[in-house]
Amino acid sequence: MNNQTQAGLLRAKYDRTLLKKELVLAGCMAAVLVLAVLSICVGAADLSPADVWHAFFAGAGLRARPGYQATHDIVWLLRLPRVVMAVLAGSGLALCGTVMQGITHNPLVSPYTVGISNAAAFGVGAMVLFADRLGLSGGMSAAALQMLGAFAMALLCALLVYGVSAAKKMNVTTLVLMGTALSYLFSALTNTMQYLANEQELNTIVRWTFGSLQKATWAENGVLALVLAACFVTAMLNARSLNAMAGGSEDVPRALGVNVARVRLVIGLVSVLLTALIVSFVGVIGFIGIVAPHVARMVIGSDNRLLIPFSCICGGMLLVVSDTAGRTLFSPVTIPVGIVVAYVGVPIFVHLIVRGKEGGF
Repeated sequence: MNNQTQAGLLRAKYDRTLLKKELVLAGCMAAVLVLAVLSICVGAADLSPADVWHAFFAGAGLRARPGYQATHDIVWLLRLPRVVMAVLAGSGLALCGTVMQGITHNPLVSPYTVGISNAAAFGVGAMVLFADRLGLSGGMSAAALQMLGAFAMALLCALLVYGVSAAKKMNVTTLVLMGTALSYLFSALTNTMQYLANEQELNTIVRWTFGSLQKATWAENGVLALVLAACFVTAMLNARSLNAMAGGSEDVPRALGVNVARVRLVIGLVSVLLTALIVSFVGVIGFIGIVAPHVARMVIGSDNRLLIPFSCICGGMLLVVSDTAGRTLFSPVTIPVGIVVAYVGVPIFVHLIVRGKEGGF
């Protein structure tokens, strides 16, 4: 067998493998849509798929029927914004976890483990507690102030973790340990503010600490969708560079023309911006950013051109399932999604680890 024939066979095998992975991506995207429809259907007022369909595409005759307006409001004002936020937030957290693991070469890194999530939550809590008391609003809305506080604290945490690690030439393990220490610090600060808050402020801070999709709005969904799209495109444009950096040594990517420092800076800013925005909307959800990339890597492999979109799909799927379970299993009591996501995700994660299908690090 000559070299040309052998190369052709290898190419054909690669194409078949790539096609299988693309089919898995397409199938999981369809699964997310199915799960989203099911999530809209179930709740205190159960709806059929036909009810949901009519709420989307009803003609004038159907809109005039008794009971239509109630169904329309349940779908469009309550459940659909929540489901859309679950897909967007889950995808965003998974994206951040995937690219952060890529630039640090450490499977334990996520926005939560390096302290960014807790720092952003502290920023939100600080704005809730002190903005009005210190006259910081200046005409800004409460949501804008919370986003500003989340981004400022997330950026500060990222600068502390990555800046000090780079200046002191710390290894990745030390970076994670430093991030963990800051995570506990910001968590303690947030807990302290809970004792200083009044009843209304306490309710708001606790909601962010546990993570909740209950107050998702179309305006927030629109902002998050735009930022997520920009961050996703940025990550995909750097996917080949992340692949080149996968070995851990900087010599190989530099030989291939990759500006390692620039990639780390861009990806770091993407992670900080997206994490801060998500936390300011839904609070701290700590498990998605670490488990979704692992699940995706075990199924699809380590090629970031496929891993990044598949991680987003896994994150969105996991958060939709968790939120649906949290608001239906113990109805009328709603369990915060930040708690439920661990119950749903841990068994999946452990099962895949035991099966030994890991394809990454």
